[in-house]
Amino acid sequence: MSRTIPPHQFAVPPLRHAIRLALASAMLAAPLAHAQSAAAPIADMPGSGPGAAEATLATVTVQGARDTATEDTGSYTTGEMRTATRLGLSARETPQSTTVITHQRIEDQAMTSVADVVKHTPGLHLSSADGPGRPSFSARGFDIDKVMYDGLPAHYQGWGIGTLANLAMFDRVEIVRGATGLVTGSGNPSAAINMVRKRPTRDTRVALAASAASWDDYRGEIDASGQLGDGVRGRVVGSYQNGGTFRTAEKFYHGLLYGVVEADLGPRTTLFAGMSYQDDYTNSFWGGLPLAADGQHMNLPRSTNPSNEWERKDQELATVFADLEHRLGNGWSVRLAATRAEQKATFYGTYLQAGDVPNRFAHSFYRADYDEDRSAFDAFASGPVALFGRRHEVSLGVSGRETKTARQNYENLGLVSGDIDIRNWHPSSTAAPRPSRTGIATDVVRERGVNAMTRLNPADSVKVILGGRLDWYEYDDRSGDGSYKVPRNVTRYAGVLYDVDARHTLYASFTDVFQPQTAQDNSGRMLEPVTGKNYEAGVKGEYFGGALNAGVALFQVDQANRAKLLTDQSGCVTFPAISCSEASGLVRSKGIDLELQGSITPGWQVGAGFTYTSTRYVRDSDASKAGTQFDTDTPRQLFKLSTQYQLPGADGWRIGGSLYRQGSIWNDVPVGGGFVKVEQEAYALLDLMASWRVNSRLDVQLNVANVFDKRYYRGIGYDTFWGSVDTYGDPRKVQLTGRYRF
Repeated sequence: MSRTIPPHQFAVPPLRHAIRLALASAMLAAPLAHAQSAAAPIADMPGSGPGAAEATLATVTVQGARDTATEDTGSYTTGEMRTATRLGLSARETPQSTTVITHQRIEDQAMTSVADVVKHTPGLHLSSADGPGRPSFSARGFDIDKVMYDGLPAHYQGWGIGTLANLAMFDRVEIVRGATGLVTGSGNPSAAINMVRKRPTRDTRVALAASAASWDDYRGEIDASGQLGDGVRGRVVGSYQNGGTFRTAEKFYHGLLYGVVEADLGPRTTLFAGMSYQDDYTNSFWGGLPLAADGQHMNLPRSTNPSNEWERKDQELATVFADLEHRLGNGWSVRLAATRAEQKATFYGTYLQAGDVPNRFAHSFYRADYDEDRSAFDAFASGPVALFGRRHEVSLGVSGRETKTARQNYENLGLVSGDIDIRNWHPSSTAAPRPSRTGIATDVVRERGVNAMTRLNPADSVKVILGGRLDWYEYDDRSGDGSYKVPRNVTRYAGVLYDVDARHTLYASFTDVFQPQTAQDNSGRMLEPVTGKNYEAGVKGEYFGGALNAGVALFQVDQANRAKLLTDQSGCVTFPAISCSEASGLVRSKGIDLELQGSITPGWQVGAGFTYTSTRYVRDSDASKAGTQFDTDTPRQLFKLSTQYQLPGADGWRIGGSLYRQGSIWNDVPVGGGFVKVEQEAYALLDLMASWRVNSRLDVQLNVANVFDKRYYRGIGYDTFWGSVDTYGDPRKVQLTGRYRF
């Protein structure tokens, strides 16, 4: 049952006001604090890559992340990750496929959001099949529905209100492929993406960056960090980007304010706390291109924009967070992390619907406003234990999260324009509609869990990792009767590693995850959750003291207990209003994962990976699907290579580039009682980069993306009637960036 919501309920919440005011004040104070700093004169800052002229890499201590921060390392890898488990493990010590997108890679490839990270990470796929402003992520054949922030998971829906994290406030991004239920709780057996925030530095520094790119795309950034007092450090980051795109009349902006403080409360206790405010806007989020009446691409110009100038997807996200770590004796530590976020989003736009005349269209209107409040906490203790004369590691923890979403609905205005000739359409052609509010729908998701993990050392060359998690999940539908609970779901983790020699490790692992579902059985009870089980075996190598990491893995992912519609509904107590199902559907993904990341030589960084994934139905309600491909618009082959090279004998010059290749994707489009195959053939993209270190403070960098101006679709349609879209990928794009360090 919907309720009418008063207009003031969707006003900007006090938390958002407070965060914007506090961060703006911090940004204004940062230059003054820098100018008045009593610290010793600042030494020449290091360049953006190893071996840069006129300087050597400075040693920067970052409290609470001493061995993991990638800023100023110039590296494409890191020494330690905690995303797969609660334990601090190197890539070689982790029995799953892992990647880290370091600060250096973010700068070299001019990444600005988590979508760019997905595009460049081996094994992950970025799709815009729901429109250019609604990107979705996937791995190993399944959607990625969680993004973590310093280890705390948050739900992500690319087609919904999921905010694309702005990379200006993050040091690095850690990715673990496969099922990750031990750390995320519920989810799909795809991957965990962990955004690791920047921390204050002990030395005082201010960095400025500005860029200009094709289509009047401009961006500026300031990053100030240093000592605030005895044992207290602070950091503020601000960035703003606005411009257009290759689509006619499309505009966007992205704003960010970020401020953190880190304090040594004692010799063994560190508090890290802060806040961020992110504001994103685009006037073309659903604006993909339609399929022709015969189910094929219309081959429209890439500049075609089927949207209207008045459309918008506007999102504000305000977040406060804190992390308290206390280091006990004998290597044990206790950590408590918590976060609260408020998000406001407006969807105000149209999507194309087929008209009465073939290849003529109409605009169907949609508007909704969202308020989302989410909170999460994580508390755990970890440390060594002695057993049978050997040293082992243990981690014990509890966690919880809650997300409340209120959706303000509006009247259905139906079609706001008709008989559109898409080849001659301009976004200024129609006036903005003004729908009335109708009601509000509210739901709350709660999840609580306890977990335990141990790394056993039965022999010098053998490690065994065992873990488990017990979850309580609740969905509260406050506007209807769709509430349900999942009590006491058990998630397991097991891995064994064998060191073949000083550089190579064989491993095998089993991990799983669960996903609640709403289908009902004959008695009207909710089905058991969908389970995702990840089986993986491979070999990892670590070279040059950990500067270069390599891995080869074979994997199988089973998504079981999928709702399978019963062929006989005679025993279904809710039929015909609601059909009944059984939890017997199964989808299986198999493949190989290869990766290389880090330094080949001190002046040569590389990040490369190849993934082959075959995802097929094993059992389904439609028996004809058995053995067929599960998600045909996800490529089976992905190859990604990024590299950066310091030119010897050329003062301060670095060159680099990226190569991206994906296999073909397709959809079977229903046309005239049958199906027509619409396809994007396999394609490759080349990006190039050149950077010149003018002096110890100034760097200039040129990036050229899609050098050969390849024409391709980043998402393809699946229907000729409505909502389905073709979305072009970016044409050639040129960007010039300058960075200045005080």
